[in-house]
Order: sequence, then structure tokens, then C-alpha cells
Amino acid sequence: MYCMKSNKESLIIDEINNMIVTKEVLPLDKLPSENELAERFGVPRLTVRHALNQLEVRGQIFAKKGKGRYVREPASLIHLHLTGEESFSDKMHQAGYLLRTENLIFQKMEYDKALYQELEIQKENACYEVARVRYIDEQPLAIHRSYVSDVLFPFIEKDGPKITSMFSYYRQFGYTHFTSNKSLLSIVYPTAAEQELLNMPSMIPLILLESNTIDEQTGKLLEYTKISYRSDKFKYKISN
Repeated sequence: MYCMKSNKESLIIDEINNMIVTKEVLPLDKLPSENELAERFGVPRLTVRHALNQLEVRGQIFAKKGKGRYVREPASLIHLHLTGEESFSDKMHQAGYLLRTENLIFQKMEYDKALYQELEIQKENACYEVARVRYIDEQPLAIHRSYVSDVLFPFIEKDGPKITSMFSYYRQFGYTHFTSNKSLLSIVYPTAAEQELLNMPSMIPLILLESNTIDEQTGKLLEYTKISYRSDKFKYKISN
């Protein structure tokens, strides 16, 4: 019974998605009632309600008390070029967005073999995490976690709590042109803490970008980075 119910809910969700995509219903249009949808699909109203609740959580529809459910206007997506040559701050400023960065965490990391290998450092070296929340037009949309060592940046323990832009920090040491030789994309669901930080529902996945930053002139590896983007707020460009 549970499997059939789940399949019916998925069918209703897919049908309403198709109605939105094909413009059978337009933004701010009212959807058929629960009774109408229950009759169309031959299911109980409760099954329809569960499906509609899922669409609400995803942000595709919204409810007006006592009036029904309506198609939500599509969000304006932020175009983001996933390259390592420019900082996130530079990309957002060039695109004309109001960017604010809040330093979230600065901490010395316990020894982790995989992390130290990413940074190409030895066990006796120190590794620090600099985590920031990125606000665009005052909406929290991304979490940036940078991992750096004291090998290249001996004052990182003192400077770390004040850093909002890693690239700006690197420029203070004469590193001005950046590149990357590693970029991995994956889909993850937010933790409870990430949901709270990014003010997002659990149903919306995050795009996790793992990469490194290399000084183009010397070839030195400056940082290893994990960036979590809200998947419903960005449109990603990967190629040049």
C-alpha cells in the first residue's frame, strides 16, 4: 500500500510539474482543487494533499487560506560561472549583485589524512577552516568552507576570524592570479544546521562544489574548498 501511495503522489507531482512547464497553468494561476485532482487521478484527497504539500515545500506552488493553491512565480536565478580564476565576491560584484559575507567559523582542524593530502601538507603542519555565509541581496544562498595551512600563511591563526574574501587575503601575500586543477560537483541534502543558516526547506538539495585554488605563477596550492550552493537559486555555467 505504501509503495502504491508513493507512486500516486509522484504521478500527481509530475503531472502538475508538466502543467507548469507546458504553461497549461501560468504563474499565479489557481490549480484544480483537491477534489478535482482526486477525481482525475482516482485517489483519496489525502494523497492529493500530500503531493501538493511536497510541491509547496519545493517552492513551486503556494496556498491562500480558504481559496486554494496557486502557481508560484519562478525565482530569478543567479548565473554563476564555476571557475577558479575569479573569486565568488568578484563574480557577484561584476554581475551587479549586493553581496555580504559573514564569517561563520574559524577553527584549527584535527589531523585528517584525506584533508592533508588535498592540501599537500605534512602531519606536523597546521590546517585551519575558514567558513563564511554568502548573502546576495540579503538572502543567505551559499556556505563557503576554505581549508588553508600555516605553511604559506603563517599568520592565518591571527587573521582567520576577520577574513571574508580568501582571494583578497591571498593578494596580500603577492598571489594575484588564480586557477584550479580540480573541480568536483555533487548533490547533497542540507543538514539541519545548513537549513537554518540558508533559511531553506530540507527538500531543496545543495550543489556541493569541491575544488582547489592554485597560484597561477608559482603553481603553489593555496587552499582546498567546499562550497554549498542552494540549487534553487543559481544557474550554473561549467564550460568557458
